[in-house]
Amino acid sequence: MSPASHPALTALPVTKRALLNSLKKQGDLSADDLAESLGMTVSGVRQQLSGLQRDGLVTFDEIRSGRGRPRYVYRLTSAADGLYPRAYAEITNELLEYVEDADPELLEAIFDKRRQRRIERAHTRLANKPFPQQVEELAKILDEDGYLADCTRLDDITWLVTEHNCAIFGVAMRYGQACSSEIEFIRAVMPDAQVERISHMVAGEHHCSYRITLGGTP
Repeated sequence: MSPASHPALTALPVTKRALLNSLKKQGDLSADDLAESLGMTVSGVRQQLSGLQRDGLVTFDEIRSGRGRPRYVYRLTSAADGLYPRAYAEITNELLEYVEDADPELLEAIFDKRRQRRIERAHTRLANKPFPQQVEELAKILDEDGYLADCTRLDDITWLVTEHNCAIFGVAMRYGQACSSEIEFIRAVMPDAQVERISHMVAGEHHCSYRITLGGTP
């Protein structure tokens, strides 16, 4: 099964899944924000949110400002966040710890091997594509790997690739090699571009994002 396809998530109706994905990608949002983002009516969004609240997947905070009516912003619960892949972090970390204790060089080799295999597969998919399509294909690869990724064009030569979920977050918190391997992977498959990480989940930010600029050097 693809890491991006948790059975409990894929079993949800399309609209509810879209609402969860929007909250996962953008953080706290009001019903008005969600309606605008998804092209729905506000009443329709509220109806779906009520169902997600009953399912324990969405909660809300009441924000008061002045004497007006309070504003309600919605966010994922820990149960909903758990539907997005974490790549079995606990057992993975345990196994990696055994490897590190036995042979630290082997641990480095494991991360390197994973990166090289991903690079080989990505090169096949990016080959002979113009730069914009390479970035779009890279975002698709990352999305398929469980990172809930997308890309945005900033100007003629610059794109922003954003990972809204870290499929290896638990491992990355324990082993810095996981994060360094990720940016090295992106740089390797985009050799004609400068790749800069500008936000980082491990540092407490809501997502990881990379600015990719054609013609630069890392």
